[in-house]
Amino acid sequence: MNIHIVYAHPSATSLNASLRDEAVKALDELGHQVTVSDLYAMNWKATADYDDLGPVEDGNFMAASGQAFEAGSLSADILAEQEKLLASDAILFQFPLWWFSMPAIMKGWVDRVLANGFGYGSGRGWKRYGDGRLAGKRAMAVVTTGAAEAHLSDRGVNGSFDDLMFPINHGIFFYTGMDVLPPLLIPSTVKFDEDDYAAAARRLREHLETLETTEPIAYRKQAGGDYDQSKRLKPGRERPGTTGFDLHIA
Repeated sequence: MNIHIVYAHPSATSLNASLRDEAVKALDELGHQVTVSDLYAMNWKATADYDDLGPVEDGNFMAASGQAFEAGSLSADILAEQEKLLASDAILFQFPLWWFSMPAIMKGWVDRVLANGFGYGSGRGWKRYGDGRLAGKRAMAVVTTGAAEAHLSDRGVNGSFDDLMFPINHGIFFYTGMDVLPPLLIPSTVKFDEDDYAAAARRLREHLETLETTEPIAYRKQAGGDYDQSKRLKPGRERPGTTGFDLHIA
């Protein structure tokens, strides 16, 4: 497989940097082709603005982004990242959990690279939620956090990790058509010792070894017949007792 890693951490000597290197080594040993976008090392521009678009006429930024994509006038750094995604079979997103989400520099990568026309389609058909240019590619998040795993459980003070990841897994990865693999959480990193690191590296490798065979999260496709004309889940489609984000998992 061709696997692209989108990576965000400001320190070259961090736990995240070491785990990124572990991932690259493991994937190489497994016979995959690996590329990496190290956003901090690239000095990635995180703000989406009209400088990204070239000469456009539409005052609506989303529409203007789509116009720029169709015209081929998106900035060179965006086009380069889009080419990396198109060449990949799977994309790993590795980041520390900051303020219950990805770092701003990675969110800026999402805002700029997954542009209208590329990451999703507007106008005729609305290519999103399971459909689109990136359909068939696999996506998985590798997330570190200083919080203990219990803090991110169903009754944990931080809320369920699955709930925290829904905007990323469903709202970014699945929205752009990708098959979303269960994320890997690496908790309690502020207390890591050598044994903890070795265990985390083993878990990471185990996830990478099954990257091709792991069943994706069974999110419902927008065009799969489960939603009505108002894009609400049709009554009776859910499992008994299901509420909240879980309604969107078949």
